[in-house]
Amino acid sequence: MGEPVLYARDGRIARITLNRPEALNAIDAEMPAALAAAVARADADERVHVIVLSGAGRAFCAGYDLAAYAEAEGPNAGVQEMPWDPMRDYAMMSANTDCFMSLFRSRCPVICKVHGFAVAGGSDIALCADLVIMAEAAEIGYMPARVWGCPTTAMWVCRLGPERAKRMLFTGDRITGREAAEMGLVLKAVPEAELDAEVEALAARIATVPANQLRMMKMMVNQALEAQGLQNTQMLATLFDGIARHSPEGMNFKARAEAVGWKQAVAERDSGSFDWTRNRPMPGGGE
Repeated sequence: MGEPVLYARDGRIARITLNRPEALNAIDAEMPAALAAAVARADADERVHVIVLSGAGRAFCAGYDLAAYAEAEGPNAGVQEMPWDPMRDYAMMSANTDCFMSLFRSRCPVICKVHGFAVAGGSDIALCADLVIMAEAAEIGYMPARVWGCPTTAMWVCRLGPERAKRMLFTGDRITGREAAEMGLVLKAVPEAELDAEVEALAARIATVPANQLRMMKMMVNQALEAQGLQNTQMLATLFDGIARHSPEGMNFKARAEAVGWKQAVAERDSGSFDWTRNRPMPGGGE
């Protein structure tokens, strides 16, 4: 098995690539720390002015590896038997969130290139970047908002404002890159054939700016978000994420995944065809 995250430098541009293409770059136990280490490497290199983040293979990131997290029968911090230790869970998830936020806190501007999809935890990673450019047909969303999760980085709120963030998180819907750009969630959406060129042109343009200027501009804008309470919101979101996975509905979802497989459980969650409170298929009237 190769490295979960790849790093390369091309002149003033650092390239960080999520590298689990066989699993659609799903997040495993090693990826968050590897991502943060790659960002730290770019930050330590004075030659780097801008970072381009992308995913190998068919998609940017499919979220957390549910084959490990939802179907696992052994103990892990993210899925504990009841009674559960919320602070053990929080320690794990807050560490992951801090790793994702290394993109936000990097001294360098970060451009995230999204093809295929950036969903669930994958959207957490993408939205921590400074600028996101998507393929028009790519999809982004946080489906675990329906059951078994809460977006720990809370970047949906920062990018969309309260009403549109609620619209996305009350439904857990996925939207296309074109819709995401129209909504203001991401900077731009282009045909997939033009995605690489679009990102490269922007990265090359940013790379011509002195590194100290870029750092000041990023710090100034980020401070405005921090002053609005981003850190406190992320703490609450991370606590809620653990609660969501160990609520009655969350435990029912995990049991369902163990019984029928995560693909079917996720399909039932996303379609709204299963009542997770009553732990049975949803009746025709949605009662």
